[in-house]
Amino acid sequence: MKHIRQLCIGAIMAAIALPALAAEMLPTPPRAAAEGDGPYPTLVIRGATIITGNGGPPYGPADIVIKGNRIAEIRSAGTPGLPVRANRPPSGATREIDATGMFVLPGFVDMHGHNGDPDKAPDPSYAYRLWLAHGVTTVRSVPLFGSDVAHALDDKRRSAANTITAPHLYVYQTLGSGWDQGRVQTPEKARLWVRWAAKQGVDGIKFFNRGDETPAINRAAIDEAKKLGLGTVAHLSQPNIAEFNARDAAAAGLGTITHFYGHFESMLKDRRVQDTPADYNFNDEQMRFGGIAEIWNQIYEPGGPEWVDYLKAQKATGVVFDPTFNIYSASRDLMRAKNADWHAAYALPSMTAYYESNRDNHGSYFFDWTTAREVTWRNYYQRYMRLVNDYKNMGGRVTTGSDPGFIYQLWGFGYVLELEMLQEAGFAPLEVIEAATINGARTLNDPKGTEPQFGLVRPGMVADLVIVPENPLQNFKTLYGTGFERLNEATQKTERVGGVRWTIKDGMVFDAPALLKSVADQVAREKAALAK
Repeated sequence: MKHIRQLCIGAIMAAIALPALAAEMLPTPPRAAAEGDGPYPTLVIRGATIITGNGGPPYGPADIVIKGNRIAEIRSAGTPGLPVRANRPPSGATREIDATGMFVLPGFVDMHGHNGDPDKAPDPSYAYRLWLAHGVTTVRSVPLFGSDVAHALDDKRRSAANTITAPHLYVYQTLGSGWDQGRVQTPEKARLWVRWAAKQGVDGIKFFNRGDETPAINRAAIDEAKKLGLGTVAHLSQPNIAEFNARDAAAAGLGTITHFYGHFESMLKDRRVQDTPADYNFNDEQMRFGGIAEIWNQIYEPGGPEWVDYLKAQKATGVVFDPTFNIYSASRDLMRAKNADWHAAYALPSMTAYYESNRDNHGSYFFDWTTAREVTWRNYYQRYMRLVNDYKNMGGRVTTGSDPGFIYQLWGFGYVLELEMLQEAGFAPLEVIEAATINGARTLNDPKGTEPQFGLVRPGMVADLVIVPENPLQNFKTLYGTGFERLNEATQKTERVGGVRWTIKDGMVFDAPALLKSVADQVAREKAALAK
């Protein structure tokens, strides 16, 4: 398959060093003068209601004082229900944002990010602008540009310097990618690659549990990564799952399990491997994606002793669950995903073409997607969501990742859908925000043994913030770039409300609607060019 080597959600051959595709991503353009302003000597956000990100309730009105790229202090602006106090210090701020009636949250952390690829989205700024326009200020790339480590690290450095319009980037790469010393086929060579990657500035490793990645190789790489302060995350795909499932990976010291792979395979009832049809072929994507959900009734019952024992064992290791509910949501309701409001204005024509059923494009597996398959996926989701919620309830850490660019999921929009689906799984809205902010920040800092400098609205933290006109705790749909349709009782007409108003990354203020407009204009230009 043409793009399986570039990015992931399925079993990808990126676990080995692979040749680059003939086409290439475009260079990431410098930040335009109109994109982002700051950081300022003093920036004051006035009169906001604050959602801290630590699970605590909102409070306000309050003024947030930012100096450079740090939150310097948070001051009371008055008493709820009464006019805010006039002439509040500090005076003489370089810039003020009137956030009266608005809500301020920590910048969102997307723990499962990819950029585009040469065929479907060759301009890296397209994805970055969509992320920032939805309040995503930090992304863990897994990986960002396939095996192109140099491009990913260059964008990481340029983002840190704010010379490109992009979130903060944590670069995780697949085992063996980027170097010129051949395939990683022994534990010893795995350790060598990890040392090489650490010297380059790579932040962590993404495993796929297939190809050259034997359990022995993965264990060696995980061990070496822990010694060097690199993070680890795994998509535990089926080819090696009988030898190395989620329980095995966590026991080996893995940092994060992303997607659902490996969990239910650790709790099979009456067998050691999933019961699949005799004609099953893992490389046939409809069989693979259709078949994985059929495991839902081959496991021990939710809430039973085996279920609880599994979750306790995982919590004891400290492994993080990054569920990425959204990326597979089309499997249970294809029509909704295909016709989402945002595709018309924000999906590049090349993205739309990529999504369509196509045996050559990874994730475009709806060759004959039936009601029966959707029902199976709904049954699967009931148990998978229960698993993630139970893990959270017993104290396990859950983060928020969107895996954008596949299966009708656009950057930013898919992230907001993930917030909605965490709530569907049983998370209280404040728990959703916690998963989307400080939990991600802690997970990114844990490998190095450092305390996060972002992820909370608190003095001393980096000024990564989202300012929204609607209360997201009341309705996460108001975070979508397309907003939310609601009846105006005064006019008796439907109007669109919501969207992010400002995204602040590293003290720099980005006008979210302006970023969205730049993307919509880009999409319109490409559609017009195709129509000629």
